[in-house]
Amino acid sequence: MSHVLDDVALDQLFRTARTHNVWLDRPVDPATLRRLWDLAKMPPTSANCSPARVVFVASPEAKARLAPALDEGNRAKTLAAPVTAIIATDHRFYDKMPYLFPHVDARAWFAGSPHAETAAFRNGTLQGAYLILAARALGLDCGPMSGFDQAKVDAVFFADAPHVRSNFLVNLGYGDPKALFPRSPRLSFEEACRVE
Repeated sequence: MSHVLDDVALDQLFRTARTHNVWLDRPVDPATLRRLWDLAKMPPTSANCSPARVVFVASPEAKARLAPALDEGNRAKTLAAPVTAIIATDHRFYDKMPYLFPHVDARAWFAGSPHAETAAFRNGTLQGAYLILAARALGLDCGPMSGFDQAKVDAVFFADAPHVRSNFLVNLGYGDPKALFPRSPRLSFEEACRVE
């Protein structure tokens, strides 16, 4: 990993990438969603536990099922987005550990442990962040958000898997750059970091 990405790549992933709220009328190819997951699944999680589960809400029927769970301020932009990814967490992620981490009994580290919930939430959230970066790497714009009724989303999209619970949403597509707000400030290194 000795190659440093060039400024074009760094801009696309970080510096000029923005949170979008207004979407161009341009669909996202289902093959792009597969490529997106194939990238997002690769970065690290604790013992490769991989607790994220994603529902790509793309059809008008699925959008109609999602709509009642959205806060009023998020409804129009979410329904206009070509795809909304529900980033969810499988709180029984450890059942897949024999496959994901086969060289030891890693399932025993988490099953029945009070640390399992923390590991699930932490690693599932990390994977959601990886998904955002993977989407940007593939030329998609993102609009991550809270602002929804978690219980309603879970009842509609995870009724058959009550151990899977939604965490946050990410609208995906091609954003309208003319509708962007000015970028909000960020904390400097001195404000947010220290080296010891």
